[in-house]
Order: sequence, then structure tokens, then C-alpha cells
Amino acid sequence: MDADQTLITLLDEIALRDETALKSLYDLTSGKLYGLALRVLGKHEWAEDALQETFLQVWRTAADYRASLSPPMAWLGLIVRSRSLDLLRRRKVDREHLRDDIDDGHADTLKSDTPDPMDTSLASQQAWALHQCLTRLENKQREVVSLAYLRDLSHGELAEQLRLPLGTVKTWIRRGLDQLRICMARFA
Repeated sequence: MDADQTLITLLDEIALRDETALKSLYDLTSGKLYGLALRVLGKHEWAEDALQETFLQVWRTAADYRASLSPPMAWLGLIVRSRSLDLLRRRKVDREHLRDDIDDGHADTLKSDTPDPMDTSLASQQAWALHQCLTRLENKQREVVSLAYLRDLSHGELAEQLRLPLGTVKTWIRRGLDQLRICMARFA
């Protein structure tokens, strides 16, 4: 049985409240998921918290997982990223409560409009991954996907601009997005 199928089977068993399956899933995936949480959060103890929250959510929502929509590691990666970003937001709110004690004049000198380094790092990793995946698309798919999403053109506008049938444009976009989804899952 391949790795994806093993994880899918474990998620199906977790949906039926099999605690042994949850432990097996943890044993198989926790190292990689912890590494992802650590990259997002930058602190070991925060990454451990995010990992724990991830597996609690997996326990609660395993029945919602659909293998037809994404590979299991992509789904788990999305959960750990989401829990990690939630944790960062909570920590930021906690810091803001501490800052309330500082008078407004000093708070203005401490506040910055520059992006958080972790957000910048995550965004650049995602942008790099997207660029890698876009280069793997056929030229026609890359062109229609780029025009549709970077220039915010509708399918009809694309068909008119490229002088192609509307059905062809829709097919190229759908196939291109399917390939991007599969490719991006490898970077999760």
C-alpha cells in the first residue's frame, strides 16, 4: 500500500473514532508537520502547541476529509499551517494587551507598518512553490491561468482576447488548476 493510501485508510479509521489509527497517523506524519509548524512559528514550544491542536482537529474533522479533493499530506499541511497562523494571531493579540499599558506616544514609535518576518518568509516560500508549479504547466495552460488570476479576466474575456472557444478556455483553466493543486500539495 502506498503512503497516500495508508494515510487515507488511517483518516477513514479516525473518522470512526479509532484512537490507534490516530496514534499511527501521528507516528507517520508528526515529524514533517512539526517541521512545517516550526517554519511558520519559529519557536519549538509554539510548534508543539500547533501540532497538538492539529491532531485534535484531525480527530474532530477526519470524517470531512475527501481524498478526491487533496492528498492526505496536503490536507494535514493545511491544518497545521492554519493552526500555526491562528497561534501567531493569538500571540499577537496577547502582546497587544501588554502594549495597552504603554502611553500612545511611545506606542507610535514602537509600531511598524512593515510585514512580520514570518509572514514574509511564508509568503516567499509559497510564491516560490507557485512559480515552480506554474513552470510545469503547458504554455497554453500557464497563459490562461495567469491571465485569469493575475489580470482578473473572466472566462469570456479570456476567450475573446485569445480568440478561442469559451469551452476550450474553461477546460485549459480547469486542467491547469488541477495540475497546480497536485503540484502545490507536494510543497505542503
